[in-house]
Amino acid sequence: MTGALDGCRVLVTRERPGDLGAILARRGATVVHVPLIEVIEPSDGGSALREALSSLEQYDWLIVTSPAGAERVGAAVRSASRVRLAAVGTATARALALESGRAVDLVPSEQRADALAEQFVAESVVSQRVLIAQADIAAPALADAIRMAGHRVTTVTAYQTVPKQPIGAAAPHADAVLFASGSSVESWCRAFGPTGPALMVAIGPSTAAVAERLGLKLSAVAADHSLEGLVTELERLRGDTTAAGADGSRCPN
Repeated sequence: MTGALDGCRVLVTRERPGDLGAILARRGATVVHVPLIEVIEPSDGGSALREALSSLEQYDWLIVTSPAGAERVGAAVRSASRVRLAAVGTATARALALESGRAVDLVPSEQRADALAEQFVAESVVSQRVLIAQADIAAPALADAIRMAGHRVTTVTAYQTVPKQPIGAAAPHADAVLFASGSSVESWCRAFGPTGPALMVAIGPSTAAVAERLGLKLSAVAADHSLEGLVTELERLRGDTTAAGADGSRCPN
């Protein structure tokens, strides 16, 4: 069986290839895993998260923004049946459902924090108590938007995202690199500088903004801000390159 990305070597910089690696493999790509970030316990050892989860029944909603966050709250959710669950995207929702043993109540149609906030506010006309479990470097926009709509929001750090030093001084040979977060762009530039393979794609505008700030010139930004959309954008770029009569050096057919 052949895929749309046959012969394309794609760098994945996440801690684990996970869903992104699986999607790329299904489309025929060769996944080159170079982890540039590492997820570790928060600086307080997780005490704030444990305290918040111990009173989870006091909240109406629990929101998580990544699979790493979902993994750290799932066990507590199993014994807090009244709290409703929201996740920023399908991969996070899948992890949360797996860890908690039940379905996630709210996943935005567009997989972005601002889209989650907008949909939450639209569907929650009565003031809600909301707990958001997130990374130490999470932007305040999600919590601020929900709070400004009249809801009572508590944020708690569920984990830290720290740079991971790659082996070797230069990036491995590859045809493309995909950036699924601003932190991945920052880690890339810290490790390799503002250069990279011929094709470099960001998952969405916030990630692209980090690339622009650091001087990393992207090939494109995914129209659909999801992992599937990220890979689809790479496929589109490959098709354009092939149609233009590329010499075969970029994701050759």
